[in-house]
Amino acid sequence: MSLERLRVELGSRSYDIAVGTRLLGQAGALVKPFVPRPPAIVVTDETVAKLHLPALQASLSSAGIDHRVITLPPGEETKNFAHLQDLLNAILDAGPERRSTLIALGGGVIGDLTGFAASITLRGIDYIQIPTTLLSQVDSSVGGKTAIDTRHGKNLVGSFYQPRLVLIDIDTLQTLPHREILAGYAEVVKYGLLGDAKFFAWCEENGPAVRGGDAAARQYAVMQSCRAKAAIVAEDEREEGRRALLNLGHTFGHALEAATGFGPDLLHGEAIAIGMVMAFELSARLGLCPPADVARVRRHFRAMGLPTGLDALGNKRPDTAALMSSMQRDKKVRGGAITFILVRGIGEAFIARDVDVAEVETMLEREAA
Repeated sequence: MSLERLRVELGSRSYDIAVGTRLLGQAGALVKPFVPRPPAIVVTDETVAKLHLPALQASLSSAGIDHRVITLPPGEETKNFAHLQDLLNAILDAGPERRSTLIALGGGVIGDLTGFAASITLRGIDYIQIPTTLLSQVDSSVGGKTAIDTRHGKNLVGSFYQPRLVLIDIDTLQTLPHREILAGYAEVVKYGLLGDAKFFAWCEENGPAVRGGDAAARQYAVMQSCRAKAAIVAEDEREEGRRALLNLGHTFGHALEAATGFGPDLLHGEAIAIGMVMAFELSARLGLCPPADVARVRRHFRAMGLPTGLDALGNKRPDTAALMSSMQRDKKVRGGAITFILVRGIGEAFIARDVDVAEVETMLEREAA
């Protein structure tokens, strides 16, 4: 399959997204122009290191790029102050200069941590994203959002800091557990639901192929998702307007993640799937969205094997008060009002900052019943 490139247009901060198969073997040649001062510092986690680090190291060595490796524990629990401090000290131990480059090899946790570390090391050094999960390939690796979680909520400490290159090897998805593929797929569907009804229809028809490992379907899904996100980021890099649409389902989803401890009981993409259904349900309750569209979204997620409601959490189902408290602490709150992304239908999302909290609470109580 041929290598495809997509440009994220941000003036002096512009960069390419390269998508294709067998790219880890070409990584050395592809990243070399962005590593002016070796050694490059590869940041990964223990799980990804066993699967993909040898191929990346061989490629870097073949291209003559001296490099060091920092390996962190896997999982969302790593995205915190303690592991950020460990990472920063390990980077500084390697003696970086301002022309040094970090390479994030892994999923969203590694990408977020590495990007944030790059933004604050020596007041800013370059980094490259090599995302290895579907979720990170279509979402977190693109757009320059970097952050860590705190006890107050998800992604509350971070920065906007763009990578120099995003290198997406579709082949890395072959090693992902089925559940992780589905979690990433939820974010693929998001791009159809927020602004492209035709892409959602494509997902309805081709979702099983994406789930089943069809490389062409996966590459198309990744390219379309990245194309949609790149266009929005180019227009609104720092989320002062339209970029907030990318948070469809996230206000509810992040609250669900916080309530379940950001752990393996509820993956990010699973939380976002539930959150998007809730956003559609709330929109219908407010008379904004046809109930038939809500049913269509719920039906597709169920057909793909994704959760669509609080019943998926079993005895860890949070109560309405806990969810509302978490949403009040969301970083998108303005003047004490929760920002929601609502819809007028599939492909027609909009930003709402005047939603009656009582309507939200009623909807959540109904979901919990």
